[in-house]
Amino acid sequence: MGKRKEISNWGRYPRIEKKESLFDNIPVLDGFLSDADTLIARGMGRCYGDSSLGENIINTASFNRFLAFDDKEGVIECESGVTLDEILQVVVPKGWFIPVTPGTKFVTVGGAIASDIHGKNHHIDGSFSRHVLSLQIKCSDGTTYHCTPTDHADLFSATCGGMGLTGIILSAKIRLKKIATAYIRQKQLKAPSLDKLLELFNIYQDYTYSVAWVDCLSKGKSFGRGILMLGEHAEEQEVKPGVDTLKVHKTPKFNIPFNFPSLVLNKLTIRLFNTLYYLKNLREEQDSVVHYDGFFYPLDNINNWNRMYGKRGFFQYQFVLPLDKLDLLKEVMLLIAKNNKASFLSVLKVFGEQDGVLSFPMKGYTLALDIPYDPHLDQFLDQLDLMISEGGGRFYLAKDARMKKETFWQTYQQADKFLEIVNKYNPGSSFSSLQSQRLGITS
Repeated sequence: MGKRKEISNWGRYPRIEKKESLFDNIPVLDGFLSDADTLIARGMGRCYGDSSLGENIINTASFNRFLAFDDKEGVIECESGVTLDEILQVVVPKGWFIPVTPGTKFVTVGGAIASDIHGKNHHIDGSFSRHVLSLQIKCSDGTTYHCTPTDHADLFSATCGGMGLTGIILSAKIRLKKIATAYIRQKQLKAPSLDKLLELFNIYQDYTYSVAWVDCLSKGKSFGRGILMLGEHAEEQEVKPGVDTLKVHKTPKFNIPFNFPSLVLNKLTIRLFNTLYYLKNLREEQDSVVHYDGFFYPLDNINNWNRMYGKRGFFQYQFVLPLDKLDLLKEVMLLIAKNNKASFLSVLKVFGEQDGVLSFPMKGYTLALDIPYDPHLDQFLDQLDLMISEGGGRFYLAKDARMKKETFWQTYQQADKFLEIVNKYNPGSSFSSLQSQRLGITS
């Protein structure tokens, strides 16, 4: 195994000193499996908490070859260390796109499957796993399973959203989405209140892509004000003449080279940012045609943007509540505003039905907050945890760094089924993370 070093994921909390080893072929991986009592896979480290941190970490970044691409049928097969960024560079010029994408393209295919990532189109297209045709998974005894939704279906379903606890994902075959251009026909709608924002979600529910920025610090009549952003893939005639209609994204130009001082982010500066962001849209409705990079991945244009939160890092707090719990959603947001728990980026989306056994999305509304780390924050978040869990909601494991064991087992109703599958294919908790130990999934 590799040497011990300080490692953290994108939220930069927690920071630990553990072993991390790279592999680029199966024999090397087999050696790691035989040498380590427990291990966990890690890709680009873009999950926010401790789900890919453990005593022995296997980094998949060098296991990143493309295996096949049928540009007629739109099916691509690659090793688990390939990133969405790399896939886009290959498939966009051929008129294809990733069927479901999160807010960053710098995640591996293995991480996308293990987290069962969702995007702005979950209410229409579901999670990433819905578009995975097959997987190759290596379990702790060295056996490699070929899994599909019908072949070793239990292992397939548990792996999608299983946070790496079922084994090492070696490769995946994915069905892509056909596009005419690399551009998005975007509509932005300004909502002066949360009630109006939720009304707009309902009115425009047939749009493929929808996401809202929400001002979680606004109070009174402007409580929950925001901007709803809708999108559809643009046709050729909608793009300006002379433009390369299948242009791939550029390499990020900007970089934050150092940690911001912690005093930079406070409730006053974040409140000012929220106000300016809301006011930037001068009209109530704006239509434009934009490149996919700006629509899906605005923060990817700034390398190391997580350094804005300083050395202490931040919590990404994301939960989902059922559709019939809108009053509870408002209650939670009112509590956030009342306590001035500042967030630059508060994002509201609507989900469709759940996919994998341990997948996070359920039919309802999800809110994601970036909250600067504060050792006194736990008490407030524990209060929110209780409200949300008692209301039938749950929390995204790929962004969790602090959830209590009791909360997990209360909110993930299929956790017992998931554990049965894990024990079937990987007895003895061979794949284990700091998160899985904290939540009582593994010992």
